[in-house]
Amino acid sequence: MTWMTDVRTLVAALAFGVSIVGCGDTTSPRSPMPSASANLDKGRSNQGDEDDDADDETIYDQTDFLGNPLVSEVTIAKANHALYNRTQPYNTATFLPQTAGFVTGVAGRPAEYAAVLGSVLYPDMLVVDPSKSPNTAGWLSWALANGWGGRRLTDDVVDTGLIAIFSSLLNPTGASCAPGQLPLCTDNVGANDVPFSSTFPYLAAPHS
Repeated sequence: MTWMTDVRTLVAALAFGVSIVGCGDTTSPRSPMPSASANLDKGRSNQGDEDDDADDETIYDQTDFLGNPLVSEVTIAKANHALYNRTQPYNTATFLPQTAGFVTGVAGRPAEYAAVLGSVLYPDMLVVDPSKSPNTAGWLSWALANGWGGRRLTDDVVDTGLIAIFSSLLNPTGASCAPGQLPLCTDNVGANDVPFSSTFPYLAAPHS
């Protein structure tokens, strides 16, 4: 029985030695597993490297730009939408000629009118004057009646934009149709089909 005891002792010693080697300093430490959020951030930073000046530390890239309704969607050539979406509000020199070209070439308005409309829509950002009465709020109102500016939820900005481009909102010269009339001066959608909320964020609940 003595030899069996010796064998058991030897096996135990070997097992103990292996465990020491496995936990020793000579073993390469395991690298921490990257978190899901870290991978997500890296994925975001590597998307669109062509438009963030090779800044791989960027987490968010600008993918869309919209100031005044219908400027990019209607008056900027489709081939230039991606470039427009990466721009900034002060893009007048680059894109105003395209808007003016649409107003004169497609809408058939005179160059003078295109210049007036361009001065209203560029720089492409919502203009808000808080010194004015809120009762004068409304998109493009500042250009019409020295109003408050901004944009109310109830503003039919599509119709207003179409009337500005094709009809007589700013000037009747060369208008294609009367305000609110098909085929070009309305989207034929009268109002939102769900009431707005009386509490922030005031938007109606989405359809499910």
